[in-house]
Amino acid sequence: MVKTVFKATKTKGALSHSVELKSGDFVFKEGDLGTEMYVIQLGRIALLKNFRGEEKQLGLLEKGDFFGETSVLESLPRTSSARVVEDCRLIEINGSNLEQMLRKNPEITVRMMRKLSQRLRQTDGLLRESLGSASVAVSEIAAPVNTPAPIPKATERLVHTETGREFVLSTGETTAIGRKDPVTGIDPDIDLTPADTQRSISRRHAMIFRRQNKYYIREEIGTMNGTFVNGERVETGIPVEFKDGDHVRFGLIKTIFHAN
Repeated sequence: MVKTVFKATKTKGALSHSVELKSGDFVFKEGDLGTEMYVIQLGRIALLKNFRGEEKQLGLLEKGDFFGETSVLESLPRTSSARVVEDCRLIEINGSNLEQMLRKNPEITVRMMRKLSQRLRQTDGLLRESLGSASVAVSEIAAPVNTPAPIPKATERLVHTETGREFVLSTGETTAIGRKDPVTGIDPDIDLTPADTQRSISRRHAMIFRRQNKYYIREEIGTMNGTFVNGERVETGIPVEFKDGDHVRFGLIKTIFHAN
Protein backbone atom coordinates (compact mmCIF):
# COMPACT_ATOMS: atom_id res chain seq x y z
CA MET A 1 0.00 0.00 0.00
CA VAL A 2 1.24 3.47 -0.86
CA LYS A 3 0.13 5.57 2.06
CA THR A 4 1.54 8.50 4.01
CA VAL A 5 0.15 8.47 7.52
CA PHE A 6 0.39 11.82 9.29
CA LYS A 7 -1.56 10.81 12.35
CA ALA A 8 -2.95 7.53 13.58
CA THR A 9 -4.83 6.74 16.75
CA LYS A 10 -5.96 3.32 17.89
CA THR A 11 -8.04 2.47 20.92
CA LYS A 12 -7.38 -0.86 22.61
CA GLY A 13 -10.15 -3.29 21.73
CA ALA A 14 -11.59 -0.98 19.05
CA LEU A 15 -12.63 -2.37 15.67
CA SER A 16 -11.01 0.50 13.77
CA HIS A 17 -8.57 3.40 13.99
CA SER A 18 -8.15 6.71 12.17
CA VAL A 19 -5.49 7.95 9.78
CA GLU A 20 -4.93 11.44 8.36
CA LEU A 21 -3.56 12.11 4.88
CA LYS A 22 -2.73 15.15 2.77
CA SER A 23 -3.98 16.16 -0.66
CA GLY A 24 -2.18 14.19 -3.38
CA ASP A 25 -1.42 11.16 -1.19
CA PHE A 26 -2.54 7.73 -2.36
CA VAL A 27 -4.45 5.64 0.16
CA PHE A 28 -3.73 2.69 -2.14
CA LYS A 29 -3.02 2.03 -5.81
CA GLU A 30 -4.61 -0.27 -8.33
CA GLY A 31 -3.06 -3.73 -7.98
CA ASP A 32 -2.07 -3.37 -4.32
CA LEU A 33 -2.99 -6.16 -1.94
CA GLY A 34 -6.23 -5.09 -0.26
CA THR A 35 -6.38 -5.67 3.50
CA GLU A 36 -8.41 -2.70 4.79
CA MET A 37 -11.47 -0.65 3.90
CA TYR A 38 -12.04 3.00 4.80
CA VAL A 39 -14.79 5.41 5.86
CA ILE A 40 -14.29 9.13 5.23
CA GLN A 41 -14.66 11.35 8.31
CA LEU A 42 -13.31 14.52 6.68
CA GLY A 43 -12.11 15.49 3.20
CA ARG A 44 -12.56 13.97 -0.24
CA ILE A 45 -11.17 10.94 -2.08
CA ALA A 46 -11.07 10.27 -5.83
CA LEU A 47 -11.37 6.68 -7.07
CA LEU A 48 -9.30 6.18 -10.23
CA LYS A 49 -8.94 3.35 -12.73
CA ASN A 50 -6.60 2.81 -15.64
CA PHE A 51 -8.35 2.16 -18.97
CA ARG A 52 -5.96 1.41 -21.85
CA GLY A 53 -3.23 3.51 -20.31
CA GLU A 54 -5.47 6.45 -19.47
CA GLU A 55 -6.50 7.27 -15.90
CA LYS A 56 -10.26 7.68 -15.46
CA GLN A 57 -12.07 8.92 -12.38
CA LEU A 58 -14.72 6.49 -11.17
CA GLY A 59 -16.11 8.81 -8.54
CA LEU A 60 -15.47 11.49 -5.96
CA LEU A 61 -16.17 10.42 -2.39
CA GLU A 62 -16.95 12.72 0.54
CA LYS A 63 -17.67 12.57 4.26
CA GLY A 64 -19.63 9.45 5.19
CA ASP A 65 -18.66 7.49 2.06
CA PHE A 66 -16.69 4.26 2.29
CA PHE A 67 -14.33 2.53 -0.12
CA GLY A 68 -11.87 -0.35 -0.43
CA GLU A 69 -14.36 -2.96 0.74
CA THR A 70 -14.35 -5.05 -2.46
CA SER A 71 -10.75 -6.21 -2.15
CA VAL A 72 -11.24 -7.02 1.54
CA LEU A 73 -14.38 -9.08 0.92
CA GLU A 74 -12.94 -10.96 -2.08
CA SER A 75 -9.33 -11.21 -0.85
CA LEU A 76 -8.14 -9.83 -4.20
CA PRO A 77 -5.83 -6.96 -5.24
CA ARG A 78 -7.25 -3.45 -5.51
CA THR A 79 -9.23 -2.89 -8.70
CA SER A 80 -8.78 0.90 -8.57
CA SER A 81 -6.65 3.59 -6.95
CA ALA A 82 -7.74 5.97 -4.19
CA ARG A 83 -6.12 9.42 -4.12
CA VAL A 84 -6.72 12.24 -1.64
CA VAL A 85 -8.01 15.42 -3.34
CA GLU A 86 -8.70 17.30 -0.10
CA ASP A 87 -6.89 16.72 3.23
CA CYS A 88 -8.80 13.98 4.96
CA ARG A 89 -9.25 11.81 8.01
CA LEU A 90 -10.23 8.21 7.44
CA ILE A 91 -11.46 5.38 9.63
CA GLU A 92 -9.46 2.26 8.72
CA ILE A 93 -11.08 -1.16 9.21
CA ASN A 94 -9.25 -4.43 8.54
CA GLY A 95 -10.83 -7.57 7.09
CA SER A 96 -11.27 -9.39 10.38
CA ASN A 97 -13.07 -6.48 12.02
CA LEU A 98 -15.20 -5.85 8.95
CA GLU A 99 -16.70 -9.34 9.16
CA GLN A 100 -17.56 -8.76 12.82
CA MET A 101 -19.24 -5.45 11.97
CA LEU A 102 -21.31 -7.00 9.17
CA ARG A 103 -22.54 -9.78 11.46
CA LYS A 104 -23.61 -7.32 14.15
CA ASN A 105 -25.19 -4.70 11.87
CA PRO A 106 -27.15 -5.94 8.79
CA GLU A 107 -27.86 -2.31 7.85
CA ILE A 108 -24.17 -1.88 6.97
CA THR A 109 -24.38 -4.91 4.68
CA VAL A 110 -27.36 -3.49 2.79
CA ARG A 111 -25.68 -0.11 2.38
CA MET A 112 -22.53 -1.76 1.02
CA MET A 113 -24.53 -3.80 -1.50
CA ARG A 114 -26.24 -0.65 -2.80
CA LYS A 115 -22.93 1.18 -3.10
CA LEU A 116 -21.27 -1.75 -4.89
CA SER A 117 -24.15 -1.88 -7.38
CA GLN A 118 -23.80 1.84 -8.07
CA ARG A 119 -20.05 1.58 -8.63
CA LEU A 120 -20.54 -1.39 -10.95
CA ARG A 121 -22.80 0.73 -13.17
CA GLN A 122 -20.26 3.58 -13.15
CA THR A 123 -17.41 1.26 -14.10
CA ASP A 124 -19.46 -0.30 -16.87
CA GLY A 125 -20.21 3.15 -18.29
CA LEU A 126 -16.55 4.16 -18.22
CA LEU A 127 -15.55 0.90 -19.89
CA ARG A 128 -18.01 1.48 -22.70
CA GLU A 129 -16.80 5.05 -23.10
CA SER A 130 -13.16 3.94 -23.13
CA LEU A 131 -13.81 1.30 -25.77
CA GLY A 132 -15.75 3.81 -27.84
CA SER A 133 -18.77 1.61 -28.34
CA ALA A 134 -21.18 -0.61 -26.48
CA SER A 135 -20.40 -3.27 -29.06
CA VAL A 136 -16.81 -4.51 -29.07
CA ALA A 137 -15.17 -6.93 -31.49
CA VAL A 138 -14.56 -10.32 -29.91
CA SER A 139 -10.89 -10.11 -30.93
CA GLU A 140 -10.48 -7.09 -28.63
CA ILE A 141 -11.62 -8.81 -25.45
CA ALA A 142 -10.91 -12.52 -25.84
CA ALA A 143 -8.60 -14.99 -27.51
CA PRO A 144 -9.99 -16.96 -30.50
CA VAL A 145 -12.07 -19.94 -29.43
CA ASN A 146 -9.79 -22.39 -31.23
CA THR A 147 -6.65 -21.15 -29.46
CA PRO A 148 -7.22 -21.50 -25.71
CA ALA A 149 -4.70 -19.84 -23.45
CA PRO A 150 -2.29 -22.27 -21.80
CA ILE A 151 -3.01 -23.10 -18.18
CA PRO A 152 -0.06 -22.17 -15.97
CA LYS A 153 1.30 -24.81 -13.64
CA ALA A 154 1.94 -23.81 -10.06
CA THR A 155 5.34 -24.72 -8.65
CA GLU A 156 5.00 -23.17 -5.21
CA ARG A 157 4.38 -25.75 -2.52
CA LEU A 158 4.24 -26.50 1.17
CA VAL A 159 6.30 -29.52 2.21
CA HIS A 160 5.25 -31.41 5.33
CA THR A 161 8.40 -31.66 7.47
CA GLU A 162 7.51 -35.05 9.01
CA THR A 163 6.53 -36.98 5.88
CA GLY A 164 7.95 -34.93 3.00
CA ARG A 165 4.49 -34.82 1.40
CA GLU A 166 4.03 -31.85 -0.93
CA PHE A 167 0.94 -29.64 -1.05
CA VAL A 168 0.99 -27.53 -4.23
CA LEU A 169 -0.57 -24.05 -4.28
CA SER A 170 -3.34 -23.30 -6.77
CA THR A 171 -2.55 -21.50 -10.03
CA GLY A 172 -4.82 -18.58 -9.09
CA GLU A 173 -4.04 -15.59 -6.90
CA THR A 174 -5.42 -17.25 -3.77
CA THR A 175 -5.08 -20.67 -2.16
CA ALA A 176 -7.49 -21.79 0.55
CA ILE A 177 -5.99 -24.06 3.20
CA GLY A 178 -7.89 -26.27 5.63
CA ARG A 179 -9.67 -29.60 5.61
CA LYS A 180 -12.63 -30.92 3.65
CA ASP A 181 -16.05 -30.40 5.17
CA PRO A 182 -18.13 -33.58 4.64
CA VAL A 183 -21.33 -31.74 5.58
CA THR A 184 -21.17 -28.87 3.09
CA GLY A 185 -18.88 -30.60 0.59
CA ILE A 186 -16.53 -27.60 0.62
CA ASP A 187 -13.05 -28.68 -0.41
CA PRO A 188 -10.14 -26.24 0.13
CA ASP A 189 -7.43 -25.84 -2.51
CA ILE A 190 -5.02 -27.53 -0.10
CA ASP A 191 -6.56 -30.19 2.13
CA LEU A 192 -4.15 -30.88 5.00
CA THR A 193 -6.26 -33.73 6.40
CA PRO A 194 -3.74 -36.47 5.41
CA ALA A 195 -1.07 -34.76 7.54
CA ASP A 196 -3.40 -33.73 10.36
CA THR A 197 -3.53 -36.90 12.45
CA GLN A 198 -4.56 -34.92 15.55
CA ARG A 199 -7.25 -32.82 13.81
CA SER A 200 -5.57 -29.56 14.79
CA ILE A 201 -6.58 -27.49 11.75
CA SER A 202 -9.87 -25.79 10.97
CA ARG A 203 -11.99 -26.36 7.87
CA ARG A 204 -11.26 -22.78 6.78
CA HIS A 205 -7.88 -22.32 8.37
CA ALA A 206 -5.92 -19.83 6.25
CA MET A 207 -5.52 -18.19 2.84
CA ILE A 208 -2.33 -17.72 0.84
CA PHE A 209 -2.15 -14.83 -1.62
CA ARG A 210 0.25 -14.63 -4.55
CA ARG A 211 1.12 -11.08 -5.58
CA GLN A 212 3.73 -10.99 -8.36
CA ASN A 213 6.84 -12.40 -6.64
CA LYS A 214 5.53 -11.97 -3.11
CA TYR A 215 3.46 -14.27 -0.94
CA TYR A 216 1.15 -13.48 1.98
CA ILE A 217 -0.73 -15.66 4.43
CA ARG A 218 -3.86 -14.69 6.34
CA GLU A 219 -5.45 -16.66 9.14
CA GLU A 220 -9.22 -16.98 8.80
CA ILE A 221 -11.71 -15.98 11.48
CA GLY A 222 -12.60 -18.83 13.84
CA THR A 223 -9.38 -20.73 13.23
CA MET A 224 -8.32 -22.97 16.09
CA ASN A 225 -4.73 -23.70 17.21
CA GLY A 226 -3.22 -20.82 15.26
CA THR A 227 -1.04 -20.20 12.21
CA PHE A 228 2.67 -19.44 12.52
CA VAL A 229 5.45 -18.14 10.24
CA ASN A 230 8.94 -18.92 11.50
CA GLY A 231 7.50 -19.43 14.98
CA GLU A 232 5.62 -16.11 15.07
CA ARG A 233 1.83 -16.26 15.49
CA VAL A 234 -0.14 -14.76 12.58
CA GLU A 235 -2.83 -12.34 13.74
CA THR A 236 -6.29 -13.33 12.53
CA GLY A 237 -7.38 -11.39 9.44
CA ILE A 238 -4.03 -9.63 8.92
CA PRO A 239 -1.93 -10.80 5.90
CA VAL A 240 1.71 -11.57 6.73
CA GLU A 241 4.41 -11.85 4.07
CA PHE A 242 6.48 -15.03 3.95
CA LYS A 243 9.24 -16.22 1.65
CA ASP A 244 10.93 -19.23 0.09
CA GLY A 245 12.34 -21.46 2.82
CA ASP A 246 10.19 -20.05 5.63
CA HIS A 247 8.65 -22.43 8.16
CA VAL A 248 4.86 -22.23 8.16
CA ARG A 249 2.80 -24.08 10.77
CA PHE A 250 -0.96 -24.69 10.64
CA GLY A 251 -2.13 -25.89 14.03
CA LEU A 252 0.29 -28.76 14.72
CA ILE A 253 1.23 -29.30 11.07
CA LYS A 254 4.73 -28.07 10.30
CA THR A 255 5.63 -27.23 6.71
CA ILE A 256 8.36 -25.47 4.75
CA PHE A 257 7.41 -23.18 1.89
CA HIS A 258 9.18 -23.57 -1.47
CA ALA A 259 8.56 -20.90 -4.10
CA ASN A 260 10.10 -22.79 -7.03
